[in-house]
Amino acid sequence: MSNKVTAAITAVGGYVPEDKLTNFDLEKIVDTTDEWIRTRTGITERRILKGEGKGTSEMIVPAVLQLCEKRGIDPMEIDCLIVATVTPDMVFPATANLVCDRIGAKNAWGFDVSAACSGFLYTLTLGASLIESGRYKKVVVVGADKMSSIIDYTDRATCIIFGDGAGAVLLEPSQNGHGIKDSLLKSDGSGAQYLRMKAGGSMYPASAETVAAREHYAYQEGKTVFKFAVTGMADISAQLLERNNLTGDDIAWLAPHQANLRIIDATAQRIGLPKEKVMINIQKFGNTTAATIPLCLWEWEHQLKTGDKIVLAAFGGGFTWGATLVEWAYDPAG
Repeated sequence: MSNKVTAAITAVGGYVPEDKLTNFDLEKIVDTTDEWIRTRTGITERRILKGEGKGTSEMIVPAVLQLCEKRGIDPMEIDCLIVATVTPDMVFPATANLVCDRIGAKNAWGFDVSAACSGFLYTLTLGASLIESGRYKKVVVVGADKMSSIIDYTDRATCIIFGDGAGAVLLEPSQNGHGIKDSLLKSDGSGAQYLRMKAGGSMYPASAETVAAREHYAYQEGKTVFKFAVTGMADISAQLLERNNLTGDDIAWLAPHQANLRIIDATAQRIGLPKEKVMINIQKFGNTTAATIPLCLWEWEHQLKTGDKIVLAAFGGGFTWGATLVEWAYDPAG
């Protein structure tokens, strides 16, 4: 027993919409093929949130309620709720505020974090700091995006990749040393030109011109981003292990951001992990941006055991990247 308080993940919740968009559906919309998409990305289908007036919060609410139910807590017990997203329901108020209102988390304060695909890792580090400070006992960290709301379905460079989803974890204080052990987080704004959404902010506010120029959609220069992501995600994961005197043999699982199967493979190889130790669900969910890592934890939760060391790694737009070392805090529920 150590006296140092660490932030342990004590519950996980997830949600993906029912509607599927398969590669065969995309063949009808844009000039591509199922084979082309699968060989280059590993994606077969993705989930899309349909319906008028349904924002990202629509997916977060069930994910957080599921997490509360699993842990046996009332939303009133949540101290803080942080949402990582680049597709907030509105520019303001924060999506976190809307979620707290809808679930009845009346004692929580909350805010959003924008760091694209690395958003969950950034937010997890933030949430862990709040727990470690001793000031808060229950912090919910969410990664969620409705990418379909900012994707141009005539642009085959992006429309084949992204899907919608939400994942959430509950952080609580632990004195067993379990939880968030270390994080290496990076950013480089010079990458904005390769992966961004140009309009809709204060630089290029919405106008008839920006809409006509299709500048409210995500833009990606695939080759450049791929090159940066492969080195970024693999290098940072290797550095994290080195810094903690660990090798691939010490790691039970890699929970990588689901951007592209080739990037995931490169990261696993770099830290010496066999395929069976890598969480992969990109084939059915695509890239859900900030939601990919928590959705992996949600799907693999029943296989995780107390003490398992897990590396979370991500690379995101504009650019952001990072890796986090987690020691799992509980055994699968009966």
